[in-house]
Amino acid sequence: MSALLTASGSMARERGVAANTLRRLDVTLLMATGVLLVLGVIMVASASLHIGARQGDAFRYVDRHLLALALGGVAALVVYYLPVAWWEKSSTWLYFLGLVLLLLVFIPGLGRSANGAMRWVGVGPLSLQTSEFMKLFLILYLAGYVVRRRLEVAFTVWGFIKPLLLLLAACSLIMLQPDFGTTAVLLATAFGLLFLAGAPIWQFGSLVALASGALGLLIYLSPYRMARVTSFLNPWEQAQDAGYQLTQALIAFGRGEWFGVGLGNGIQKQFYLPEAHTDFVMAVIGEEFGLLGTLLVILLFSLIIWRAFSIGVAAERRDARYAAYVAYGLGLWIGMQAFINIAVNMGLLPTKGLTLPFISYGSNSLIVSCLAVGMLARIQRENTQPLAGGREGAWQRA
Repeated sequence: MSALLTASGSMARERGVAANTLRRLDVTLLMATGVLLVLGVIMVASASLHIGARQGDAFRYVDRHLLALALGGVAALVVYYLPVAWWEKSSTWLYFLGLVLLLLVFIPGLGRSANGAMRWVGVGPLSLQTSEFMKLFLILYLAGYVVRRRLEVAFTVWGFIKPLLLLLAACSLIMLQPDFGTTAVLLATAFGLLFLAGAPIWQFGSLVALASGALGLLIYLSPYRMARVTSFLNPWEQAQDAGYQLTQALIAFGRGEWFGVGLGNGIQKQFYLPEAHTDFVMAVIGEEFGLLGTLLVILLFSLIIWRAFSIGVAAERRDARYAAYVAYGLGLWIGMQAFINIAVNMGLLPTKGLTLPFISYGSNSLIVSCLAVGMLARIQRENTQPLAGGREGAWQRA
């Protein structure tokens, strides 16, 4: 009898541990991310096997994608076990580390170029795209700033402008690479965080108008960007020139109809659509899985964004404002980049070189996306336990 009681008590404790573990994890967030990551491996394979075969190794891009996924998983675990207070304490020097990394791109012998852009730093056989990591560093820094200077941001013009000076420095270095898409994502994320921090509507509106005018001027002064805009307005007029990539993406979506032509049966990726495994992987999904597959991807990203903001709201309710703004920033960034990539593939925005988070081939983008989910999971974990010492920013027990 005593043995039975001991066994039942042990089982009850195990169930309690399991329930507590599930409570500390955001199952919806992790499941949505997991489905996107698996879909990413499948679609990178579908869109790149023929390219790798022409280069002598059919699985060349798939193997690299899997390696990046493994590195991203390890990085996410490391971040998950780092207390949020460590991010807050380190946010300023991480931001300046990001600026240094952006400068390394321009050092001869270190910077690597591709397709006319200087965006990578050589690290042995690997290439580090420093602007991808700058997205995270920017969010960590701005979250700390709006917490420390909350009243200044809400009630003074100078408090609103100060963080934008550092943002301008980062965006200037990224535009020199050049990388217009990443600059737009950084600006949108920063503006969104400042708005959520309580910046007055008139300041926010003025800043958006100023930034839009500056980006518009950059487009006007750059012939190749102007060509992208004009071809976007009517791609069929330049279907064999500037509008070629967009028209081929639209044809892919058209061929997919409701349920797609089937995995691996897409034609556009094989003969017509450039960058099918990177920036235009969504068009391949549209062709092979149809409208149903496209809507599923949009739904999964919506779930991730919803969970990011829900985690942020829960953190703010417990007065962990830094964690809250980090979660908001990550949700804004993932949502904005996914929206721009999908809109570009569907012809709703001019063509930009932005990957689709969790899915596109691109080691740096995949690793940073995994880091973002690791951060959200950590914030959720801390949301389920009381603040140490009863104050925000206190070090949590890992």
